Amino acid sequence: MADKHNSVYIRAAFRPGDGRNNNMSLHFELDDYDLDGFLTVASTFGADRYGYVVTPNVDHLIRYHDDPKVQEHYANASYVLLDSQFLSHIFRAAMGMRIRVCTGSDLTARLFSQVIAPADSIVLIGGSEEQARLLAQTYGLKSLHHYNPPMGFIRDPQEVEACLRFAEAHSPFRFCFIAVGAPQQEILAQMLKKRRVAQGLALCIGASIDFMTGKERRAPVWMQRSGFEWTYRLALSPRRLARRYLVRGPRVFMLLRRIDVAVRSGRDSRRTDTIPVTVPIQQYELTVVRGAGPDATTQVKAEPAAPLQAADVR
Repeated sequence: MADKHNSVYIRAAFRPGDGRNNNMSLHFELDDYDLDGFLTVASTFGADRYGYVVTPNVDHLIRYHDDPKVQEHYANASYVLLDSQFLSHIFRAAMGMRIRVCTGSDLTARLFSQVIAPADSIVLIGGSEEQARLLAQTYGLKSLHHYNPPMGFIRDPQEVEACLRFAEAHSPFRFCFIAVGAPQQEILAQMLKKRRVAQGLALCIGASIDFMTGKERRAPVWMQRSGFEWTYRLALSPRRLARRYLVRGPRVFMLLRRIDVAVRSGRDSRRTDTIPVTVPIQQYELTVVRGAGPDATTQVKAEPAAPLQAADVR
């Protein structure tokens, strides 16, 4: 046995596999806020630092699984808020997890109606000029700065640069609403963070402005709460949304076995409560043995231990 003064005893959990990504568990973290809870966070965020918010739904979770770049966007986000009642119901039924929902559409509407003051500096990337004027008139905004990039802008470096410079030119802002769809909006939000110029809170809000200005209709409240808002949107735009909801969307049920969902109980505390999905886990006991002297080496010995129970994983 190794000398107790030169060894460290560690218990760790590993997921056996063949080394390919499709057999490995992918970590996915969410911040545990409902709408009222995050309104308080957003209203006090300030304009002396930069952060951005992403609001994943089913389609975003599939993108997260498939694309390492999307994983990077989420890893760099200040807040990851669950946008989908449907996903919330699935997490509860399949994993026993209760995750609160804060949809981007509801959050955006409440920020405009309850938090934003007329003199606040607001940036809007996306949406039409008519929609921007309507927002300014409805909420009495005196400092709403709007820029709408052309379709396909994300493939044109000059157009991307124009978006970034527009946001930076109107920084510090209280809020920057990026409404150009996923993953374009998350790309812009992360690039703003990397450039270290903009200050304020950016929010990736998808079609929220369309709902607020009447361009699109939201489902009745009972459909939103039950997790069937997607059926309402599908009925309104079958050609545009059929593939997303009927072909691509069902993949989420298969992906649940490959994703570990963790709920962060408050971003500042960085406390993480993790509940694994149903994937075989093998526990090992690791002994790290450190030798003495300048030429000493360190050895790690791993031996199988008793199977790890779900309650032991945190």
